[in-house]
Amino acid sequence: MRLLIYLTLGFFLMPLANASGEYISYQVAGKSYQGYFVNPSPNAPLILLIHDWDGLTDYEVKRAEMLADLGYAVFAADLFGEGIRPTEVKDKRQHTGELYKDRAKMRALMKGAYDTAIIKGAHADNTVVMGYCFGGAAVLELARSGMDVKGFVTFHGGLQTPEGQDYKNTKGKLLILHGSADTAIPMEQFASLTEQLEASGIDHEMTTYSGAPHAFTVFGAESYRENADKKSWKRFIEFLDETLK
Repeated sequence: MRLLIYLTLGFFLMPLANASGEYISYQVAGKSYQGYFVNPSPNAPLILLIHDWDGLTDYEVKRAEMLADLGYAVFAADLFGEGIRPTEVKDKRQHTGELYKDRAKMRALMKGAYDTAIIKGAHADNTVVMGYCFGGAAVLELARSGMDVKGFVTFHGGLQTPEGQDYKNTKGKLLILHGSADTAIPMEQFASLTEQLEASGIDHEMTTYSGAPHAFTVFGAESYRENADKKSWKRFIEFLDETLK
């Protein structure tokens, strides 16, 4: 298994820590976006990473580099537009709200990022999509769209299914990592999603972490919970090892 090999032969994998990522400017529907791409080897499986409500920041870049150190190629998408990295809550709500109201655009932006990663040499047939908070909700939107990838992973992401949508077209398995102390996304939504996935026959795994609030993985934030972050990251890496060959 890939994870076991990397842990056992960590000394020989030291060069991966120096994998050089780059910011990539690309176009979707005539508008400019800027993602971040890192690819440690020609045959690396691809992780499409969807950012939180503050846009593509150093946090997503850090997570991309952590994954690259384990041998994965990562394309961190940009769903807001090149140079748009909101810092005020009202602006974050504006940009995410616009996409929540236009689900077709949200899907197209993620597909555009995915297509860009493929153009850059990533492997379309060996991909998992993952996201944080707003990005987690976006990941589930992509899952419902029927995108043909191997898996979808959310960390403390939005779990509510929009009216008129369902998971009947979902391909790939789902991993949902959620804090049971999350007041922004209550456990009622977690339970409802479980019922929906079960009813649709979707291969899924859903885990909650006690005492973990919303955004429990965000380094340096008041919401950060080291225990939940480490446990959820470990399960995520195991999931990648099980899913991507």
